[in-house]
Order: sequence, then structure tokens, then C-alpha cells
Amino acid sequence: MSGREGSAGRARLAVLALLGSVLVPLVAAGLRSVLWVLLGLAGLALAAVGVWWTLAHTGALRVLGVALSVSAPLAVLALYGAFGMLGPALLSLGLWALAVTTARTALAPGRGATEQPAADPPRAAWILMNPRSGGGKVDRFHLAEKARAAGCRVALLDRGQDVTELARRAVAEGADLLGVAGGDGTQALVAEVAARHGLPFLVVPAGTRNHFALDLGLDRDDPATALRALTDGVERRVDLGYAADRVFVNNASFGTYASVVTEPSYRDAKARTVLQTLPGLLTGEEASGLRARADGTPLEGLQALLVSNNPYGRAVDAAHPGRRDRLDAGLLGVVGVRVGSAAEAADMVRGPRSKGLTRLSAGEVVVETGTGTVPVGIDGEHVVLPSPVVCRSSPGVLRVRVPRRPGAPAPGGARADWPRVVRLALGLGERAGAAPAPASPRRGEPREEAPGP
Repeated sequence: MSGREGSAGRARLAVLALLGSVLVPLVAAGLRSVLWVLLGLAGLALAAVGVWWTLAHTGALRVLGVALSVSAPLAVLALYGAFGMLGPALLSLGLWALAVTTARTALAPGRGATEQPAADPPRAAWILMNPRSGGGKVDRFHLAEKARAAGCRVALLDRGQDVTELARRAVAEGADLLGVAGGDGTQALVAEVAARHGLPFLVVPAGTRNHFALDLGLDRDDPATALRALTDGVERRVDLGYAADRVFVNNASFGTYASVVTEPSYRDAKARTVLQTLPGLLTGEEASGLRARADGTPLEGLQALLVSNNPYGRAVDAAHPGRRDRLDAGLLGVVGVRVGSAAEAADMVRGPRSKGLTRLSAGEVVVETGTGTVPVGIDGEHVVLPSPVVCRSSPGVLRVRVPRRPGAPAPGGARADWPRVVRLALGLGERAGAAPAPASPRRGEPREEAPGP
């Protein structure tokens, strides 16, 4: 089957799955299926109220919040089961997830679209490895030995060492590629040095989460495969984000999360610290009241703000939840949360349409508070910066070396653009593999993210 026929087939499957997700509840309950949908949304709204009371209050109201957040969805599931709607509801959700996933793959670049000639192997590659990252992945996967066998100079990171200074010293000693086997925070520090000197950068996902590696399409379950890029790799130009003078490859978080994790007790008692600290941060005098400007657009009274190196996909995206479609758009993703009451918490179930949730893309974001400093979580590292904090994107400055996989589509993929999927399914002139990325707004023109999957 040709790539074009395969894309058309996936588009037809996506359309059929989407129709099925609508028809299943209609067949099971007729027009009453609308009432069942509303019941499900009501259960989610009550659960959201319960979560709000749990996090924002203490005493009896917190106990009631815990009870409500658990009992509301259980009651809805019990009603679905009692009236024979649980099976159709689960089947409908499954078909919807299949529809979104298949639609994205139908619009993804065709096989062979991303084939590139291999980059020249480095002559003096240097890799910094953190033996403590990811519960000891460096030792578990024998990364140091495999990197040395590939001709790399390996530096093992000790506690208290200056990561940036180690990378600069490697450049001064003639390194022509810099790499990191560790977490995203360490990746960001070495990536900045590589970008500043125009050197290729190698990511070895040996940390706990490694979201940057995930969005590059690397295998986090077998970090040693990333070392293949040394001998058979291609280069991608990607962006870096900055919060003041601190670089980030993933995101910088402001507000409640950043404030909680700066508490001394957080590392030893995370849950207890969160429950003790959040009420004051959400509703008390300690409420953050963040203010931000995204390319000049004001965002007021925020409790939490996430500024990311390129926009994240939505959490409800069945194909790539919490993923970035691309890392080279030259834009920051902006997600702001503002919830001040139980009613506003319930409204959050509307997702992007909620008044308490803001999603934008921007070239520059300025964050400030009523104090002289701002706590910030930068790629999992917690710092305090002078207010205001200017966040910006530095487009295409990082040369990332990744393994070459002939015929493999680029990570990310297209959004579920249903008009294009339908045209492709019906054979109405949609060319397989021609899924250009949406046009990016110009700097100074923030783009509000459209609702939907």
C-alpha cells in the first residue's frame, strides 16, 4: 500500500470512528443520550468543586471536598451502570480517542518526507553524565561505557559541580559536540553552552521524565539508543526558551506550584506540604496575584502560569497528551489559571472555553508580582528571580543531533484538522503527506489557542 493510500485509509478510519463515537450513545439511548452527557459533565463539575475545596480550604470544608471529589464521579458511574449506559459510554470514548489518534497520523508527513543525509560524526564528542538521575540510569544502562566505546569523552557529574563551567571547559579543550545524560534541568544548562558556540547537542534521556527527549522522538525506555546519533545521526534546529537569563528546554512555571516547591519541607513531605501551603496561596493573603503580559496582552490575577518552549498540546489530546507538536515555531506557549471560587472551579470542566483558563502563543511574556522577587520552576529546578521576569524564545539556536531513522515521520505530527481529514477520506484532492504546520503568528500578535482536541 502506498503512503497516499495508507493516509487515505487512516482518514476514513478516523471519520468512521468519530461517527461511531456519536452514534453509539444515540443508538443506546436516543435523544436521552444528551441528558447522559450532561449528567457526566455535572459529575465532573462537582468533582472539580470538591478538588477546589480540598486544596483551597482547611477543616470541615476540606473533608467535604474530599468526599465530594470521590463520590460525584462514582455516583455518575453507578447511574450509568444501573441504566445500562456504562458500556456505551466507554465504547464512545474509546472510538473518540481512536478517531483523534488516527486523524493525526493520517495528516502526519508521509514516509520518506523526513529522510536526511547523516551528519558527519564528531571527532571530539564530550558527554556529561549524572549518575544520580533517573534512579541510576547511567549505571543501569551502562551509558558511560557505551559512550566511551563510541569515542566520547565522558564526565561524571559530582554534587556541587558547576554544570555550565564544565561544558565551557569542554569547549575550550576542543569538544565539537556536547551531550548530556541526565534530567531536563542539566540538559538546558549544557544546551545553552552548545547553542552559544554553535556546536551540535546530544540528548541522552537518563533523567526521570525527560520531556525534551520525548518531544524529540527519543526512546526514554532505552536511553542508550540515543548514542546512535554519534555515528548515524541527523541534525534538527530547535528553539530555546529564556526566563530572564535562565535557559529552559521545556518550561518555566510561576505561581502556586513554584511557591510550594520552594518550601524547605517539600522534598521530604510533598503531599503534606502541598495541603498545608495551598490554601494560603489560593485564597488567603498569600495568594500570588500574578500579572503577565503576553506580547502586550495583559493577563491579570493569575494563580498559576506556565510558559513553555513552544506550545504544548491539550491534555485531552488522545494522540499526544502534554506533548509539543513542534520545537521550532519560535514561540512560547502560555497557559494561565485563575480560579477564585467553587463556581469557577466547576467551570474548568469546559476546558479552553473556561474563563479561568487562558492559552496563548507569544514571542515574549513579562511576569511580575507585587514583590521584588518571583519564585520560578525552570525545567524542574527551583530558583528565585528579580521581578519582573522577561521570558522570550530564541528561535532555532540549538543544533540537536538525533539518531537517523529512515522513513520515520517527525515527532509530533499534525493536529486533528477534521475538514482536511474528511477531504482526504473522500479523495477530494488532499495530498497525502502534505500536512504543513499552521502558520505561526508574527511576533507581537499573540494567538489564542482554539478549543477542541
